[in-house]
Amino acid sequence: MNVEIGASSVQGTASAPPSKSYTHRAILAAGYADGAIVEDPLWSADTQATAGAVEAFGGTVERKANGDLSVTGFGGTPAVPDDVIDCENSGTTMRLVTAAAALADGKTVLTGDSSLRSRPHGPLLDAIEQLGGTAESTRGNGQAPLVVGGPIAGGTASIPGDVSSQFVTALLMAGAVTESGVDVDLKTELKSAPYVDVTREVLADFGVETAEVDGGYEVRGGQRYDPDGGSYAVPGDFSSMSYLLAAGAVAAPDGLTVTGARPSAQGDSAIVDILESMGADLGWDRDAGTIDVEQSRLSGVEVGVADTPDLLPTIAVLGAIGDGTTEIVDAEHVRYKETDRVSAMAEELEKLGASVTELEDELHVHGGESDLVGATVDGRGDHRVIMSLAIAGLVADGTTEITGAEHVDVSFPGFFDAMYDLGADVTRLSD
Repeated sequence: MNVEIGASSVQGTASAPPSKSYTHRAILAAGYADGAIVEDPLWSADTQATAGAVEAFGGTVERKANGDLSVTGFGGTPAVPDDVIDCENSGTTMRLVTAAAALADGKTVLTGDSSLRSRPHGPLLDAIEQLGGTAESTRGNGQAPLVVGGPIAGGTASIPGDVSSQFVTALLMAGAVTESGVDVDLKTELKSAPYVDVTREVLADFGVETAEVDGGYEVRGGQRYDPDGGSYAVPGDFSSMSYLLAAGAVAAPDGLTVTGARPSAQGDSAIVDILESMGADLGWDRDAGTIDVEQSRLSGVEVGVADTPDLLPTIAVLGAIGDGTTEIVDAEHVRYKETDRVSAMAEELEKLGASVTELEDELHVHGGESDLVGATVDGRGDHRVIMSLAIAGLVADGTTEITGAEHVDVSFPGFFDAMYDLGADVTRLSD
């Protein structure tokens, strides 16, 4: 599906979807438990892949009429799957499930689509072998398909911290149900550290204790996943919220209100501070969970995305629309997402008339030298690239056509409906 976005203004109230990051962790945590209700989850292509993995390990995931998920878990002991686990396009699923597979008494095979099969998993495979399991890439390059064998009993795993924080998340979640627990020793500085904070927050809500120690993290073995009251409620997603807030800051002269913005451990809540630093007229009522934002004159800033890689596409678009130059730094790891988001945003924004300088681990967007004009841009099969380009389309002169727009289903299935309801000029086209 392709989508056309015409220059237009937005106003009204929109609600961000539930957090994808929290939903992944909650579904798998409920799988590690005897079972639980996951309230208000994001039911998207990615999170359905995680639900499918729970079922492959012997659990069940039933979606109720109100959207909640009723999960029957595998009680900390995953069965050897009857078939290959297909993680689709979800890197989070692949990493978290790879560690879960190391608990099974046998071999598990995991794969995904062509994009996922290009993403690195080598450090996690090494960690599993350090813990006594077997783990290999069928092509010997650290990329899926993966073959994982267990069961592991726990121990110490030494891994780099600058590839993916999801390796730490995976080991902590699996380590809680091992016999002796897992100590994660980080050989390099941890990137995307707030995502580990999210993991630890979810684990605590499921009754699992973790600790940050000098040089890494540890989780005691023999723990039981058991959320208070048998249920867990997923908070709103700040990654998805960033597009709505950006839309308000560039195209809402009469203001826009975003609901579902209750504080949590999500690193991407930094979008609020970033917008304010760029000059956005914005107010956050944390108790009510609402953010009011209106169209403002934005100015370029320097932003580090070491801990918030998913915000790079949004920041890049804001930089193209604002005055001056926006320098996005500490960004090399953003190249290893669903696509190379650094190059993707540079190339697609240039099609729209933006002036961009791409460096190895930085992206500079020269808003003062940019005049955005509608064009056909490639969504790259990446939900975050697509939604960011849609925000650019709100202010580009003429019409912007985004190819492959159906991929927003990965994290924000109702994104284009939400934009239309806010008054954006949105037209769905055939491929």
